[in-house]
Amino acid sequence: MKNNALRTIVMRAAFGATVLCSILLTGCVTASMPSSGNATLTPPTRVTRDLTHLPPPKGKIIAAVYGFRDLTGQYKPSPDSSFSSQVTQGGGSFLVKAMRDSGWFTPVERENLQDLLTERKIMRALETPDDKNRAIPVIGALAPASIVLEGGIVGYDSNIRTGGAGVAYLGISASQQYRVDQVTVNLRAVDIRNGTILNSVSTTKTIYSIQVDTGVYRFIGFKDLLQAEVGMTRNEPQQLCVNEAIESALVHLIVQGVANQSWALKDMKDWYDPTMQRYLQENQGYAAQMESVNPPYSPEKVEPPKSVGS
Repeated sequence: MKNNALRTIVMRAAFGATVLCSILLTGCVTASMPSSGNATLTPPTRVTRDLTHLPPPKGKIIAAVYGFRDLTGQYKPSPDSSFSSQVTQGGGSFLVKAMRDSGWFTPVERENLQDLLTERKIMRALETPDDKNRAIPVIGALAPASIVLEGGIVGYDSNIRTGGAGVAYLGISASQQYRVDQVTVNLRAVDIRNGTILNSVSTTKTIYSIQVDTGVYRFIGFKDLLQAEVGMTRNEPQQLCVNEAIESALVHLIVQGVANQSWALKDMKDWYDPTMQRYLQENQGYAAQMESVNPPYSPEKVEPPKSVGS
């Protein structure tokens, strides 16, 4: 009898503590929920620092981007929208911004070239105004590009890995679920003189989604039912993941161009820059996988090409 009474007291104390924790957790989640906020600059990705800390080039490359399209052809699931695209359509804008941030390129407007030409026609129409004292802006020639950056978002794979775990006991439950998506972009540099592909890079970014739930559902009296639920979901923004994949592809493109002498560094000592070396080793590891060779990873520095280092 005493054991049963003691067991009942312990169970009630544990249940009370669980209920108290659920109430506190609910209050914390409610307090942490954002109500409203001001617009801010788009947060940088994990690759943005590598992009902005690359060593300077010997000379900036004038490059044109005619578009960075969504080549996946995928739409969002039907419960959300059967006509909305799965990924962002603003890949070209992300690429132009990354080019500016890298300090290696001087982008020229080509995606909305017709708008630029229209404005130039309007300015030429004002070259002989009636008012002779009005200042007339000087129209220069459009800057030609040395290379064209092409490519697009070539793949978006949903639910490549899903899973979760949960437990329930005496009406008290907790569970966690996750989902993994993947986006792939391709970027290549084209020489406008002969149309040859100087470099081509494909990068993949993993997108994580996590959901955590906990709840209480049980009778605390003959007719009294207690039900409490707390949950949280965290999804990585798809557009930021696409931006990170584009930035990573651009860094690899720059490093590959230095390695095969498509362009050059301002100071060849920067070849041993930590950021340069890290991406060069990643390229070497990829080349080893392509050749079905699995050499042990070596932290040794990658030496520059002989003709570049001489």
